Amino acid sequence: MDEVLEQLKEGIRKFQAEIYPAQAEIYRKAATEPQRPAALIVTCADSRIDPELITNSGTGELFVTRNIGNLVPAYGEMMGGVSAVVEYAVSALKVRHIAVCGHSDCGAMKAMLDPESLEQMATVRRWMRNAEAAMSVAESLAGPDEKPSELLKRLTEENVLLQVQHLRTHPSVAGAVAREQLTLSGWVYDIGTGHVRISEEGSRIFHPVLSEVKKA
Repeated sequence: MDEVLEQLKEGIRKFQAEIYPAQAEIYRKAATEPQRPAALIVTCADSRIDPELITNSGTGELFVTRNIGNLVPAYGEMMGGVSAVVEYAVSALKVRHIAVCGHSDCGAMKAMLDPESLEQMATVRRWMRNAEAAMSVAESLAGPDEKPSELLKRLTEENVLLQVQHLRTHPSVAGAVAREQLTLSGWVYDIGTGHVRISEEGSRIFHPVLSEVKKA
């Protein structure tokens, strides 16, 4: 017996019995109306990242694409699925915001710091070329006594900033931004704490999204 498949089946049964009934009207409405997500989230394929959960979003509210390292190849480089998602989201769905979401303890960023770990993964190694400039910046900004954990954090941030730059090279994005119909941001999600830090309006600084203090 395939234990993993059986576990997935059990999850489907729970969804059908407990989750779907409570939101049946929402799902029925979603099935009969065109999708109108307000934002595109470009995030990592890491199984610990859940964009809908992090943003408390419901069915149909987010358009999401995931890949190793939350990368967006610059326009004309490695044209493929990510580029198609970006173009479709902006030109067809008219999303009003795109966020690139990196995260703590990212295996892709760790691999950038340890190239030998990718020797047996030629496809991943080639894909990670889209983050090489971030690696160069992170190393150039690193102090002589910077700890590996600090360099990883810096690289994670620089990679997010780089991918936002790459987004701006896509014609659909450039046009929508120029018309003030689209905004961009870069995020870093800390898996262990649940905290999210965001770079907005081209800033290189990531500011934390703080919880509102409830008044007594």
